[in-house]
Amino acid sequence: MESTFAIARREFRTFFGSPIAYIVLGGFLLLAGWLYFSTLFLAGQASLRGFFAAVPVLFVVLVPAITMRALAEERKSGTLELLLTLPMEDWQIVAGKFLAALGMVAAGLVWTFPYALTVAALTGPGTAFDWGPVLAGYLGLLLLAASFIGLGLWGSALSRNQIVGFIVGLVLCFAFAFVDAFAALLPESLGQVLQYLSVNYHFDNIARGVLDTRDLLFYVSLTAVGLLLTTKTLSSARQ
Repeated sequence: MESTFAIARREFRTFFGSPIAYIVLGGFLLLAGWLYFSTLFLAGQASLRGFFAAVPVLFVVLVPAITMRALAEERKSGTLELLLTLPMEDWQIVAGKFLAALGMVAAGLVWTFPYALTVAALTGPGTAFDWGPVLAGYLGLLLLAASFIGLGLWGSALSRNQIVGFIVGLVLCFAFAFVDAFAALLPESLGQVLQYLSVNYHFDNIARGVLDTRDLLFYVSLTAVGLLLTTKTLSSARQ
């Protein structure tokens, strides 16, 4: 595990040592803030529902932008070959990249937590603010981000070009985010399958404060599949 954390620290420092981090996270915070405050002031609702509805859509672009250079840039610059010669397993490299990317997403979400504090402060006198759905919503966002990171890392591992890695990751994340949009066009049994494959379907359950093991298992499984495919691709590059 020490090697995994070493990779994660290296990746985290490299990301925030470039302007990409501030552009990507700055754009995310700008859009998330606009969506939150438009609900608060334009719609006159002190609620985080609009925020939690919009962030999964923003993650479709944000997460591939974070993961696109994780392995593609290593292959392009030739540092991947050096990394593969170190005394560590392929899964440890992938796990380190994963933890770094998840830490970056978490750092962006931390800056949005004042939105929840604002809504709590605007709660009417004598009314207790329910923190359950809020904390569950943030947990759901981290789980959703983790599954997207697994897919994004696989996209990055497939090419030497980080733009190609971004596009592949974007397509994969988009597919799992909006696959349920086609459910109404198919027979009910197939429609239910597509609905279950949608990350938004499971996130909506969690954001309501309902922690169902089926939703948690879905995110863990999708994340594991993405990381497994990334590890297999990395192993192929080693040979």
